[in-house]
Amino acid sequence: MGRADDRELESSRVASWLRDAILDGDREPGSKLIERDLASEFGVSRVPVRDALKMLEAEGLVELRPRTWAIVREFTAADLADLDEVRQVLEPMAFRLAAERHRRDGLDRLQLALQEEQDSAAHDDRLISRRAAADFHEIVVELADNRLLAGLMQSIRSRLRWSLVQHDDLVHIADEHVALFEAIRDRDGDRASRLAHAHVDSSRRERLSHAASLRLPPVSLRNDTPHS
Repeated sequence: MGRADDRELESSRVASWLRDAILDGDREPGSKLIERDLASEFGVSRVPVRDALKMLEAEGLVELRPRTWAIVREFTAADLADLDEVRQVLEPMAFRLAAERHRRDGLDRLQLALQEEQDSAAHDDRLISRRAAADFHEIVVELADNRLLAGLMQSIRSRLRWSLVQHDDLVHIADEHVALFEAIRDRDGDRASRLAHAHVDSSRRERLSHAASLRLPPVSLRNDTPHS
């Protein structure tokens, strides 16, 4: 493996660590990400850190600042409204295709993610349950077996994962995933599509309820700061 490959591997690893920290809430919106500090924390040079921050900027999770730092993006209500509109179009299609095209091994992986989500929800393990919920959605896209759809979903993957953790009712979301899984298992594309559309609405309501419980304004993904 050459130096360029090593650098790319290190950058991807740092990006993965930071992505999880942001999506799991360990790095809060508005917090600073300083290249020097991150390089020391991860035991790497500043170059892969800089590359990792650029990756996360492209995913909409951080905003780069001049010189050597960035901030975790402050998500706005308008962005999540935009994301909901996109999900209402893409996810019913993904679930319909997954129902029609899935193979046995893919269905087994989906069931394992669902089981992990249910078990952790029952034990109020929020971190694992929310991660498993996001994994459930990503596996569905794989089962849909449509490269263009997969590319479109990949472009909003981090934003979608972030939105999926903005709720408190873990058991309710898991129960909705059970119904979606059963529709996919039964190869009922119409039912899967209909349930997916309703699931986006339900996720939105849960997110708003979660925001209200924190006494914070609903948050989302567009930067509404006016540009000069």
